[in-house]
Parts: sequence; C-alpha cells; structure tokens
Amino acid sequence: MVYQELRLSGSGGQGLILAGIILAEAALYDGKNVVQSQSYGPEARGGASKAEVIISENVINYPKVDKCDILLSLTQKACEKYIDSLKPGGVLILDDSVTEKPTRDDINIFSIPILDTAMNKLGKPMVANIIALGSIYKLTKVVSKEALEKAVLSRVPQGTEELNKNALQEGFKLIENHEDNLYGEVC
Repeated sequence: MVYQELRLSGSGGQGLILAGIILAEAALYDGKNVVQSQSYGPEARGGASKAEVIISENVINYPKVDKCDILLSLTQKACEKYIDSLKPGGVLILDDSVTEKPTRDDINIFSIPILDTAMNKLGKPMVANIIALGSIYKLTKVVSKEALEKAVLSRVPQGTEELNKNALQEGFKLIENHEDNLYGEVC
C-alpha cells in the first residue's frame, strides 16, 4: 500500500467521525502519513455524516478525498450520495440494511450486518462504528491489527474497553464468515 483513500459514510450518531479518528490514529501508530477530515449535517443525530482518511507511506499532497479506494456506507442515502466517488476496483462495504445495491460491476461489494450485530448481538447500537472498523481491517489490512486495537482502546470512553474489544472482534468475524469470497460480491 502506497496510498489509500477511505470514506466512512452514514448518518449522524453512528460514530463515523470517531471511527475516522481511530483509523487515522492507527495509521500513525503504523508510522504512516495520514490526513483525517469530517463533515456532518446540522442535525446532531440523523443528518448526513462522513469521515475521510488518507493513509500514505509518502507525503500527502492534497488533504481531501476525491476518488476513494474504500467506501463504507451504513445507510442507503450515504451509498447513493458517495458511490460515484469509489474508484474502479475499489471496495464498498455496505450495511445489509442498504437494500438497493449499486449496479457497478467494477467494484467489490460486501454487504454485512454491521448495525444488526451492534444492536442484536452486542446490545449496543453505539458500537457499530467499531464493528465497521474491524470489517474494514479484515478486508483491506489498511492498518495493522495491533495499531487498530491500540487506537480503539485509546479513544473509547473509559469503562467501555471490553465492549469495544468485543465489537472489533465481531467486525473481524463478519468478514471471516465470508473468507472464501473475499474478492467477490458478498451480498
């Protein structure tokens, strides 16, 4: 990996800004150059939200994501808004609640139950962002597992470390369950 651009998208309240910060911090732990930015709608919860992370072994010349290599979309609206910014050959990670999948045949699509796992398996919707990070790691290895674990534990609220460790593990498992089809569509 020389240069990776990631966009994490969904709605406000899903923790995507924190996820972007954690991913950027993990890249720093790995000794990479990194730029992280975010934007969200005026609503604290429910409005559009995105975090962008650029990770590079070299100098980063421009701090904004134009065409991303990896796109996470936790909502239908986010997928529709950002799908055209995903490069050919890119990785699209969708929450399985996104029912209208893109028809592009030049990308790898992974539809996995991120939000459902947070709510029904862990009983805490607020850890969907950490589950998503585990899935991003398992699919892309954009940062090291050790750096990601360290960054998660350094950023989550005190007293929630065990919950967030479990959430990260669940994110790994969502992809491990589809390992035979890692480079194809998992819908």
